[in-house]
Amino acid sequence: MTVRLATLGNGLRIVTDRIDTVDTVSLGIWVEVGTRHEPAEVNGVAHFLEHMAFKGTARRSARDIAEEIEAVGGHLNAYTSRESTAYYAKVLKEDVPLALDLLADILVNSTFDPAELERERQVILQEIGQAYDTPDDIIFDHFQERAYPDQAMGRPVLGSPEIIRRLSREAVTAYLRDHYGAARMVLSAAGNLDHDRIVDLADRLLGGIPRDKAVAGEPARYLGGEFREERDLEQLHLVLGFPGPALGDPDYYAAAVLSTAFGGGMSSRLFQEVREKRGLAYTIHSFTHGYRDGGLFGIYAGTGEDEAAELVPVLCDETRRLADGFAPVELGRAKAQMKAGLLMSLESTSARCEQMAQHMLIHGTPFDPAEIVRRIEAVDDAAIARIVASWRGAPPTLAALGPVGGLEGFEQVRARLGA
Repeated sequence: MTVRLATLGNGLRIVTDRIDTVDTVSLGIWVEVGTRHEPAEVNGVAHFLEHMAFKGTARRSARDIAEEIEAVGGHLNAYTSRESTAYYAKVLKEDVPLALDLLADILVNSTFDPAELERERQVILQEIGQAYDTPDDIIFDHFQERAYPDQAMGRPVLGSPEIIRRLSREAVTAYLRDHYGAARMVLSAAGNLDHDRIVDLADRLLGGIPRDKAVAGEPARYLGGEFREERDLEQLHLVLGFPGPALGDPDYYAAAVLSTAFGGGMSSRLFQEVREKRGLAYTIHSFTHGYRDGGLFGIYAGTGEDEAAELVPVLCDETRRLADGFAPVELGRAKAQMKAGLLMSLESTSARCEQMAQHMLIHGTPFDPAEIVRRIEAVDDAAIARIVASWRGAPPTLAALGPVGGLEGFEQVRARLGA
């Protein structure tokens, strides 16, 4: 890896990773604002803005944007999360100037044409409907909302149909004006590139973005609780979880190792006990989500109505058994999985580009895979015990969607967990 850094006069940070052995470049602009920075009355506006960025600029129509990137065989996309928004592209090395020009154009010169906005409003409503019709997707929104009720961190990225229907053009443009400051942005690129050329292009195309915006952020307060909805489905979709460490917490990697050993693969405890031994679920896994000031640890399972009554007690028993720790072979296997996944991802320019951008946003330094490997290796029994101990006294979060009739009550689940 040949990583270089630069900062423009307006505070926009640039990080590049040169890889001579490839013919492509992945690049993008990450903005340190997302769903948690939205007022409740315009929930979904960050995602709406991301959609509108592709709907025409002062120089290009929406069709022009699509045709120009695809004429060189590249692709252009974006996403919104709770803490950041990203606009990114992948092209052949000779087409980097075009890709960066397109990214800058949609960020700086979008026109927010009223007719395009109305069409995109309908597209987003269709996206919300599709998410609602995908129970193994929407269940995670319900889980998030119950873990962080009545606060920005718990609101859905897509927003609600009611808010999206009434969201005005002024609300979308105001969010851009008030939140997209250069000092909150990172331009990241990985591949066969010229760092100095990218810096020069960025200075010309993005140097006029105002330096900073005073973005208010509501602290995340984990509270926990229960959501359950009876729906006519073949399977019960269930997420059970607890508070987890923040991204900057010294035990963040301990939570990741714990999640991998507990439910991260076919050899994990949950997969072996729930699927292989008991046949209670087709899909079962655990996960950890880290944020700037908090996090979540959870278990997802999809099971039949008849199996639900047996599944939850098993999940609770296996969760309580974590207090006894893991055998050395289990921890070793989990660490090997994580290290292999990390190092394999370095073969992708897109993964390297995103890893660098996210690391710059969160930690202010370039992504260093060797340091991450050291932190994974350093996870020991004491660190695992601290994560499990942090759940004691905190209410769990339970979200269930589907045939919930066979699911025992929340207080029973709490009692099984000792919460």
